[in-house]
Amino acid sequence: MIPLHRPYIGEEELEEVKKVLDSRWLTQGPKVTEFEEEVKKFLGVKYAIACSSCTTALHLALLSVGVGPGDYVMVADYTYPATGHAVMYCGASPIFFDVDPKTYNINPEKLYTLGGTKAIIPVHTFGQCADMDPIMEIAKKKGIKVIEDAACAMGSKYKDRYAGTIGDINCFSFHATKGVGIGEGGMVTTNNKELADKARMLSTFGIEPSWDRDKNDEFTLPVFKELGYNYKLSDVSAAIGLVQMKKVDKVVKRKRELAKYWDMKLEDIDGITAPYVEEYNYHNYQGYTTLVDKGIDRNTLIQTLKNKGLQTQIGTYSSCIQPIYGKKMKLITLPNSFDIYNRALRLPMYYELTEDDIDKACEILKGSI
Repeated sequence: MIPLHRPYIGEEELEEVKKVLDSRWLTQGPKVTEFEEEVKKFLGVKYAIACSSCTTALHLALLSVGVGPGDYVMVADYTYPATGHAVMYCGASPIFFDVDPKTYNINPEKLYTLGGTKAIIPVHTFGQCADMDPIMEIAKKKGIKVIEDAACAMGSKYKDRYAGTIGDINCFSFHATKGVGIGEGGMVTTNNKELADKARMLSTFGIEPSWDRDKNDEFTLPVFKELGYNYKLSDVSAAIGLVQMKKVDKVVKRKRELAKYWDMKLEDIDGITAPYVEEYNYHNYQGYTTLVDKGIDRNTLIQTLKNKGLQTQIGTYSSCIQPIYGKKMKLITLPNSFDIYNRALRLPMYYELTEDDIDKACEILKGSI
């Protein structure tokens, strides 16, 4: 089987994890701080707050900008439902918007605001950055906050600016399938101290983190001033992340080389189209997501390919049709998102993938489409 994804893990990660185990400090502590510093240095941001997932990062970001019951948040429709879920965790309502049929990202030309709109969440789909300049301009005019969902985009750039550095507050995922994969984990990034302090405090039950308190010269009794959450990342996970961050450039470079090879090979296969990339974007190819032609049963194709030794998957979801968001959402027509949802086919993409693997995969594709 040629897998869809395989984490790039080596002896360095094992050595860092062993250091944590030997220290006996396993929960959020010094290694999390090191991990945050590495992310800050790589991205060039002032603040980074590690947490348990990108979903919890989104929840913290939304709460930090003041999203609450009765508010609206503009969300790209073509995204994993965690984006919309995080809005609902705040008691707010996600308003989904259609995407560009080429980039799969939110289309700024389709955006509008309702009374009570507090924020917008553009999603950098599969690692390709959304068109941020017009989004930031709209947000500034309307007085709303921008929260980048950069779950897939560590190492990606929009016009020479790293994903996760453009919005008011931004979120990354370190799920095992991501370019920086630690199993489960997330990160909030921002250049705004007030937002950073709020996110950090809310991530640790609403009090100062225990590692910070442990370093104080005098004992202080924690005071719980707000309803916080247990969204902490462990030092065990952070140890893996610390090593993974040092590999980002190498991993992205290799994935971009593999993407070019995929692009070339797919030119000879009818019924499937390689992903489109805007010239101003530096794509990290967290996922290599193609489109099959209309008339091809994508779901049946996925099973057929699996039976022949090639693991593939859908891209992600059209959020507005998901029952969790209520019957009213089903009245909305978002044709581009729905079409991509039904035709997207994600192909294998990971650091240790080889050109020979792609050659074999393409032979399987030719005999299956």
